[in-house]
Amino acid sequence: MLNEKRDSLKIVQWNFKTLDMRIAMRILLLLCTGYQPLCFGQNLPDPPLVVIDPGHGGTDSGAIGTQGVFEKDIVLEVAQEMVRLNQEIHGGDLQLYLTRYADTLISLSDRTGLAKALKADAYVSIHCNQAQRKEAQGMEVFVCKGRGRYLEASLKLAHAIGQNQNQYLGLKDRGVRVANFQVLWEPRQICPSVLVELGFLSNREEEEHLKKKPSIAAIALVVLETLITYFNEGNSK
Repeated sequence: MLNEKRDSLKIVQWNFKTLDMRIAMRILLLLCTGYQPLCFGQNLPDPPLVVIDPGHGGTDSGAIGTQGVFEKDIVLEVAQEMVRLNQEIHGGDLQLYLTRYADTLISLSDRTGLAKALKADAYVSIHCNQAQRKEAQGMEVFVCKGRGRYLEASLKLAHAIGQNQNQYLGLKDRGVRVANFQVLWEPRQICPSVLVELGFLSNREEEEHLKKKPSIAAIALVVLETLITYFNEGNSK
């Protein structure tokens, strides 16, 4: 197990010169200790299928940061990193499918349609936030407004993602919110569905953090591990 954890450090390849040392130490703790509730090496008997939706793409850049960072690029990198870490660290504990694998524009109905076609066990849409107030910061997770078959499960997953990002990475947890986003409304009767806002690109410090490779890997790892823990705890459709 110790060798496995050392290998995981080599896989992530942290760059401490560009990563805030407080965050770096949290990542080392995340990877090198027997922390709870997240953990390595739990092989699920029948890998749950999760659709990861990197928002925007193509001509739709999404939010644009103060330094010109595009939301569409950040969220795709996080999604791709989740796929890589799922295989290299967890050996495929989850079946992960992305709604887009490149810088392409996919319709909202096609994004949610993939979850329906694959009979997904969970749907996670990934975005970055933006606000007129430059001081706005932190992560927030949305679930569909109103009643739905998987509302309770969606709320549980949403709270876990926000709390774990705060606990292990120090990202401000702005809590769980409700909205009628199409990517939440359409899959509400199919599976638990959440929309994750990773941080504010309008906040220069958060933009600087989000554009770094180690930060992307860290965020991806925590979301991935939260999903694995969620299913290991017996949550299913």
